[in-house]
Amino acid sequence: MDPDWLTAVLAPVFPGLAIQSATALDEVSRVSTNIRFAVELERPIDGFPSSLCLKGYYTENGRLYRPVGVTEALFYRDLSGSVPIRTLRCLYAEADQKSSNSVVITEDVVPLGATFLDGLSPFSPDQVAESVSQLARLHAFGWNRTDLDELPWLSPRLDSYLVFRGLKEVLFNFDGPIGSGVPREVADGNRLVEAYRSLSEQIHEDRVWTLVHGDPHVGNLYLDGTRQPCLLDWQLAQRAPSYLDVGYHIASSLTVEDRRRSEGDLFALYRETLLAQGVEPPEWAVSWTGYGRGVLHGLYLWAITLAVDPAITAELLTRLGTAAADHNVYQSVP
Repeated sequence: MDPDWLTAVLAPVFPGLAIQSATALDEVSRVSTNIRFAVELERPIDGFPSSLCLKGYYTENGRLYRPVGVTEALFYRDLSGSVPIRTLRCLYAEADQKSSNSVVITEDVVPLGATFLDGLSPFSPDQVAESVSQLARLHAFGWNRTDLDELPWLSPRLDSYLVFRGLKEVLFNFDGPIGSGVPREVADGNRLVEAYRSLSEQIHEDRVWTLVHGDPHVGNLYLDGTRQPCLLDWQLAQRAPSYLDVGYHIASSLTVEDRRRSEGDLFALYRETLLAQGVEPPEWAVSWTGYGRGVLHGLYLWAITLAVDPAITAELLTRLGTAAADHNVYQSVP
């Protein structure tokens, strides 16, 4: 991290900034590389964070996934400052869509008391009530906005998730211990892939669409210093029906017992929050069918997942697979 480059890209946010040095505090590299770092300034600057985070795709494995980094960087650059939700404060983001290189620099929220979650983190129905309200605000912001339709990097792309992964990965997970908690009527790899293919085609016919997060499982949340849930990891953001987020989020964030007990109330709260934001959601029956399609979306994404702690994948497949059985999701798409 070159101090001169950091000064150049951050000075528009902090006039008069001059960085003397940068020191890495922590680095995590899986698919993306995330570096927490501190800087030494030539002079104090009001409001400058005590530390920052840099995210990019720099490892050999990460280079294969650079296109999704482009989407996230452009979300932070072009939209995050306008969307009325809790997310990371972006200080700099840029992407080259030809080379698929990208970089995002955000404020480090760890010194502010934030807690990052994963798929096994306890998450209660009350917390999901807060997070689905955030999703409703996100969706209200993007509801059928024509200016978002002009952004090619937000084009619907569920079909792309069928290109590089698919039946092979699904069968690996369903046929092994990771998929042991998926109900038998759901654990049909061929049927899941074909249902998801139908869903990827169906979303182009939906007349109501919005800006969706695309991958809102609990591991893509953090709790801020006041313990409020906040969204992050925007790699799968796109224009799509809102149900992709809602069913996926509720079914993956809660235990099976909590989800069965509270999902109707949580879905009603989501709709009420949309109304409070000035958006008229589709009628309940249509929306409830869409909720099941959101479960299908999440189930497929986790069924093709390989590079995650197997305990997390197993838990989320159990939750989403059971919800898929409860909602008969294979019947929710043509």
